[in-house]
Amino acid sequence: MILQDLVRYYDRKARDPDPAQRLPSLGLETKEIPFVVEISADGGVVQLRDTRQVVGKKLRAQSFLVPQGEKKTSGVKANLLWDSAAYVIGLDKARKSSTAVSPQAAFRARIEALPEPACSDVGVRAVLAALARADWSVLQAHSAWTDIAETNAVMTFQLAGDVDLVCQRPAVALAATQSTGTESTTAAMCLVDGVLAPIQRLHPSIKGVWGAQSSGANVVSFNARAFESYGKNERQGENAPISERASFAYTTALNHLLDRDSRNRVQVGDASTVFWADRASTFDGEFTLADLFGEPKDDPDRGVRAVQALFDAVKGGQLPVGERDVRFFVLGLAPNAARISVRFWLEAPLAELGPRITRHFDDLRVVRRFDSDPITPSLLRLLSSLALQNKLENVPPRLAGEWMRAILEGMPYPALLLNAAVMRCKAEQEVTYLRAAVLKAWLNRDHRRTHPDAATNTQHFKEQLDMAQTDTPYRLGRLFAVLEHIQRQAMPGINATIRDRYYSAASTTPVTVFTTLLRLKNAHLKKLTDGQTVYFERLIGEVLEPMTDFPRQLTLAQQGRFALGYYHQRQQFFTRKDADNNTAQEN
Repeated sequence: MILQDLVRYYDRKARDPDPAQRLPSLGLETKEIPFVVEISADGGVVQLRDTRQVVGKKLRAQSFLVPQGEKKTSGVKANLLWDSAAYVIGLDKARKSSTAVSPQAAFRARIEALPEPACSDVGVRAVLAALARADWSVLQAHSAWTDIAETNAVMTFQLAGDVDLVCQRPAVALAATQSTGTESTTAAMCLVDGVLAPIQRLHPSIKGVWGAQSSGANVVSFNARAFESYGKNERQGENAPISERASFAYTTALNHLLDRDSRNRVQVGDASTVFWADRASTFDGEFTLADLFGEPKDDPDRGVRAVQALFDAVKGGQLPVGERDVRFFVLGLAPNAARISVRFWLEAPLAELGPRITRHFDDLRVVRRFDSDPITPSLLRLLSSLALQNKLENVPPRLAGEWMRAILEGMPYPALLLNAAVMRCKAEQEVTYLRAAVLKAWLNRDHRRTHPDAATNTQHFKEQLDMAQTDTPYRLGRLFAVLEHIQRQAMPGINATIRDRYYSAASTTPVTVFTTLLRLKNAHLKKLTDGQTVYFERLIGEVLEPMTDFPRQLTLAQQGRFALGYYHQRQQFFTRKDADNNTAQEN
């Protein structure tokens, strides 16, 4: 089903009226080529053109539509009229065997094997003449020669005075689309198209999956006897028969979605996640689902606008009737050695997917600490807040995929998410805005799970401090924040507070800590004014009113409620201080 939907997406994009958005035809691909060798009709080298430009802080080569490259696993295989410098100009890259066919000889043989009228094309004849001359002095005198030699850069040819490359000339392009260069002659029933067709033995590589091999990996591949059917160990493609056309279509579509400039992909932990729709819609054009979960670099506010647009469409009943039935597909891919594993797969109409996504952001909404805190935090930022040193490589491997699946399916969040948030709060003795948002979202979803009669939008734990919330761990968190604030008021400028010493124990075994802290607060209250003392005594009484005793131990979920109560009460102090300052300024 995944491959079938990718093939349908390819068919739709291949017919796109916009040439810039259209996907290449069978036998062609889009490739970044940093160096173009401009030659004359007699094969003389005119100049070397460097197509690289500075994008951000890196050099980025120009992309060209060229004949599809060969899948190079071992041995020598040449692409048609473009390849690495070792193939194009015979750059010595320490060949393993002196008896094997040289890369440049294979490159020339591939060109000579072109059928008519491509082999008689003036551009093709000029390339063969240049290869016969083998005079690359103009290239070696170029300032970029060092880069070519060190990186074995990709190169191609262009006839002087032409706009297109030699490999883009009509006769060559026609020959490339008519002959895909497949090694398979076996015909079987294609599992994707359902037609009898030649089977692709080795599928093109998938590139762009974070953590996978830079040369690409495969979704469908068989390279060990344990994975192969009897008698098909030498014909790997027959284990999962997919036609040449379907193999090209699904890999081209997936590579397009995984492109680094694609607006249809987002990195969620170790899962490279792509989104697409079965037809055009608001959230497959102006916005994409990746805008909801990612952080677009070129326009950081686009994600906020996308979330707001989805809120307006779902909650305001403004979702057009035609878009309600648009089906969206979500595919999460993770690296697994030379293969790519499917971490999750979801297919749902926007009418179902929209409310689930808005519910996720509703659950996350909590009072912000600073104005710079994101209103709609991305999954990438939320995950990094739960990791050691805020590094994504320290996020548990399966957490991101399980969380994304829970969001898109409207299910409770994984227990691993609560564990990561609570442990990080205890390890750093700090409940940040992002961790508080994660805790609030997890707790509200868990409450709806244990209370099936509750409405789907029930918020058991509110966005701000809830004075009516009688949950004991939540009250204990509030009490801890009050005691810390008393200490700060009594000892201005103190470097370490009770949070640095007691937070972990107070959130785990309250009975062993709070009796000591309540004694300490009496000494702190003596340093405050009578008005402050009365205020804090009343506040402590209000917090402790529904409680009868301190619990011996708190479970993991209760520790999460403790952290949220602490965060809410602490932010209430800052909010009140800001309000008092604003009132004084107005007076």
